[in-house]
Order: sequence, then structure tokens, then C-alpha cells
Amino acid sequence: MNVATARILAGTDAAHPDGQYTTVAKWFHWITLVLMAVALPVGFIIKYLKDEPFATKMVFYAVHESAGLTILFVTIARLVWRVTNPPPPLPDHIPAPVRLAATTVHWLLYLGLIVQPVLGFVMTNAFGFPMQGATAYLGVIDIPALVAENQALAGTLKTLHTWVGYSIAVLLAAHIAGAVYHHAIRRDGTLMRML
Repeated sequence: MNVATARILAGTDAAHPDGQYTTVAKWFHWITLVLMAVALPVGFIIKYLKDEPFATKMVFYAVHESAGLTILFVTIARLVWRVTNPPPPLPDHIPAPVRLAATTVHWLLYLGLIVQPVLGFVMTNAFGFPMQGATAYLGVIDIPALVAENQALAGTLKTLHTWVGYSIAVLLAAHIAGAVYHHAIRRDGTLMRML
């Protein structure tokens, strides 16, 4: 990256020589991480909970579904922000294969964070459990069902929802591994762009 380019990057300073994301983009990133730290583990353990007392299991479903739907809303807002406030470009010193890997993981994560909540929402509708009453969004907002109860559709969506969930976990692990690689091995300041 030449000196002229470095000067025009937003947030360029001693701690952020390659520029940095906007404060809003940083908030979106870290809020998404917190929501995923709730939604993913709760989603993975729900199937291991006993069906009785049913009210207890419903609490886990309510938390998982509300966190998932909030991830959808945050991700859409985040993408709108990203389009209207582009992040600083990856620095020239990042090798092309690493750039490709980073870009691929980022966009697949965005895709997963949109597709997964939609699958989950429609799946719960198809199982006959719309986000109403005990599982209302954030505990208070009833959301109309998009589909009527349909057990065959629910089973298919459950399989898809499970596999997308595992894919998101793998992508998240790759994303974290990439951040560690940049910070601890390459020591190139890439992680600092989001701090």
C-alpha cells in the first residue's frame, strides 16, 4: 500500500496502519458474535434436553429462536451499512490466497447468518410452533407463521437447519483461526482493523 492510499483510509493511525472499520461496523461485528455465542450452543444442546418439563425446553427454544432472528436483523442491517460505508480494503501485503480465503469465509458467514434464521423460523412454523406465546420473539412479540403445520416439510428444514448450523460453526472457527493467524503469526495488524 502506498503512502497516499494509507492517508485516505478511514481511521488510519499508529494502532491501525491499514485503516479500520467504522465504529458502527465494529458494533455490528461484536453484537453478532455475542448473539452467536448464545444461539449456537443453545441450538446444539436443545435436542439433548428432556421433553419434560416441556416449559423448560420451551425456554431454550425461545432463547435460541429470538437470538437467531435478531442475528438475521443485525446481519441485514450490517450488510446495508457495509454497502453504504465500505470497509477499508485489505492491505497489499496480504497474499492473494489469504485474501481469497478471507473474502470467501466472510461472505459465506453472511450467507449463513441470513439463511439459517429463515430456515429455523419456517421450520418451527412447519412443526406447528410459531413464534407466539411461550416462544414469542424476545418473549413479547408474536410473529405470524409463514407456513402451516407440515411435518414432512419440517423434517426437511430441520436437516437443512442442522447442516447449515454445523457449517456456520466451521466458518466461525475458520474466521477466528484467521484472526489469530494474522495477529499472532503474521503480526500484520489485520485484527486491529476491527478493534
